[in-house]
Amino acid sequence: MSDLEKTPADATRAMVRAERVHKSYGLVEVLKGIDLEVKQGEVFVLVGPSGSGKSTFLRCINHLEKINAGRLYVDGDLVGYRQKGEKLYELKDSEVARQRRDIGMVFQHFNLFPHMTALENVIEAPVQVKGETKAAAKERGMALLERVGLAAKAGNYPSQLSGGQQQRVAIARALAMQPKLMLFDEPTSALDPELVGEVLDVMRGLAEEGMTMVVVTHEMGFAREVGDALVFMDGGVVVESGDPREVLSNPQHERTKLFLSKVL
Repeated sequence: MSDLEKTPADATRAMVRAERVHKSYGLVEVLKGIDLEVKQGEVFVLVGPSGSGKSTFLRCINHLEKINAGRLYVDGDLVGYRQKGEKLYELKDSEVARQRRDIGMVFQHFNLFPHMTALENVIEAPVQVKGETKAAAKERGMALLERVGLAAKAGNYPSQLSGGQQQRVAIARALAMQPKLMLFDEPTSALDPELVGEVLDVMRGLAEEGMTMVVVTHEMGFAREVGDALVFMDGGVVVESGDPREVLSNPQHERTKLFLSKVL
């Protein structure tokens, strides 16, 4: 890790703050100095072509990927590291896991346990990780399935659910840990077109409730309607950012214009 300047006083004002974040795989530099800030309660949308670094950045936020340089803060806390004097020390796995509890993540491919019912998938982490009683976890789990419109499917296994239903269970599972931040990595891209709407509706509901969300998506209608801020990434850098409606309707950068001409 480099860039060992002191923690900025205003890091605590944002839910996510990235400062000159770099990430490489061998000789391939995927993130080339990302600076951005996600405010509490904001729906922050990341768009861009495949390979631009969006999903990698998302995975860095909860330390599924380790950054090579720069700083990442979540709710004022340095992600994955502890600073002592001018040096950074990597956190133990148990400390990283503790940080990760507060960050819900929904993946492109659901990642549900196939041998567990919808309800069992939802209550697994609260019981195993947080030590909640099964009764309390079940009660809240049913409320969460109700919230995503799937209370009637609580006893169904993933193979008995549509892709859209599986993704809604995955959202309920992430919410079961009562996170302060939700990350969505192209949550609708693996779905049939007619199932996309039911997942976006759940995400709209979360936004209305004030959940802080960072969303990697190709759903420009959702970005325009629900997003509070939008960043267009390409080649591992932030090319353009601003209000989603302004960027999507009046992009300033030629690269942004070219990308949007193909997806809008």
